[in-house]
Amino acid sequence: MSKTPHILSIDLGTSGPKVALVSSDGSIAAATSRRIATVQTPDGGAEQDPHEIWATVSDACREVVSRGEVSADRIVGISLVSQYFSVVPVDANGLPVGNLLLWMDTRGAPYALELLGKDDAFAQWIERHGMIPLPSGADSLSKMLWLQRERPEIYERTHKFLEPMDYLAARFSGRCTANACTAYALLLASHRHPNEAAWDETLIGLSGIDPAKLPEMVAIGADLGPIRPDVAEELGLSATTRVYSGINDTQAVSLGAGTGTRGVGGVNIGTTGQVLAHTDERRSDFDNGIVSASSPVPNRYMVLAENGLAGGALDHLVRNIFCTTDSFASHEMSDPFAGLDASISGSVAGSRGLLFLPWMTGAAAPESESSMRGGFLNFSLQTTRADMLRSVLEGIAFGFRWLLPAVEELAGAEFESLRFAGGGAVSPEWAQIIASVTGRPVNQLADPRHVINRASAYTAFCARGEAAIGDLERFCPARQVFEPNRDNTGVYDRMFEQFVKSFEQTRPIFSALNG
Repeated sequence: MSKTPHILSIDLGTSGPKVALVSSDGSIAAATSRRIATVQTPDGGAEQDPHEIWATVSDACREVVSRGEVSADRIVGISLVSQYFSVVPVDANGLPVGNLLLWMDTRGAPYALELLGKDDAFAQWIERHGMIPLPSGADSLSKMLWLQRERPEIYERTHKFLEPMDYLAARFSGRCTANACTAYALLLASHRHPNEAAWDETLIGLSGIDPAKLPEMVAIGADLGPIRPDVAEELGLSATTRVYSGINDTQAVSLGAGTGTRGVGGVNIGTTGQVLAHTDERRSDFDNGIVSASSPVPNRYMVLAENGLAGGALDHLVRNIFCTTDSFASHEMSDPFAGLDASISGSVAGSRGLLFLPWMTGAAAPESESSMRGGFLNFSLQTTRADMLRSVLEGIAFGFRWLLPAVEELAGAEFESLRFAGGGAVSPEWAQIIASVTGRPVNQLADPRHVINRASAYTAFCARGEAAIGDLERFCPARQVFEPNRDNTGVYDRMFEQFVKSFEQTRPIFSALNG
């Protein structure tokens, strides 16, 4: 049994949790993942069952603890990361009184627009928080308002509203808390200092949300105390294991990609995609849908540049179109992505003119439009399945290229290279495509599926005084650099030009189709 200190790191993504037991030397003793169902409704709802989330996370933790060959007293802490712009209503014991409303839930949009119509509301949110309630309803405040107006019985029973990582923290520790990183999407705190936040009376008053329903504000990475004894016993952990206040997944992956260092940029492909960067000041670029948020990196702000659906688009296509079962045949596979790189090698750069539009759940930065949807343009009798797969990877890369200049301008630096993280970074072909499309070398991180777990564990070790700034590289090392293939520059320049044009040309069509 290992005697080295380990952190049980939990990354709750939209599709489910990844749990890893991470050592203080940066290695992973054991890891596993699970899937969680999402229920989408015709009126724009997207919900998950918090009871299922807790049961699934607990089951994954038990597996990792049992397989890790680490003595219980050497699992010294639990670190937590999750997707955000999502909210869970809980009672005084931290137990859910309603479903988790996901970031893609848009039912709160009318109430966000109502807020923005109030005198001086726009200016107050910009001055105090740095971001406004989103007209799409994607932010967590809009979801709280929807519960207040449309589900008053849940609102009345709610003791606290929590982001998903804070919900898990409450289940582990018994405390309902938030910090400058996790409270960002709730939109009710002032963020005038890079690593600090405080609930803001003016914003709370404008919103109409009961301030008693907001969690206790603590420091980023705060020690919330020991794990609840019943949970420790259930999971095979020591009752002395500490629980650390979490961060969101974009903050974790941006940290793991090394973008806290000035002049370093990155891209992440999980369910959604982001261009990653940090800045010294709280800055916003509303024309391109980019803001800056609190960061776990001392004295810096993280650039929040959400590019929209990314790996989720590929996942949907592969699982529901290519590797599915229907009346035609069964094409199910235990790992539907195992042959991805080999499959797209049957195509060529530019996918024989096939252009993929990645906006399956609406477009985000640099152009926000909730009615946009995905599709393939220029499908012909020469189009193959390999072309379709490659076109998806290229379409996501075109989205990054479109967003990248605005992020560089906000960050105040041009990125000579990009660090590539997230589940999509397991694909060397995708790394090569991004390099060739953006014209920048792409540094693929090692073990990219667990960058979030590793970065989260690193923050917990820092909170314990067992790691420092210079130790990040051992937790999130790089694997390989992919240089742009200049032979493909011409075709990608032409395709990218049409990619941008296709947004404006199809916008009225999607608006008519989707309201």
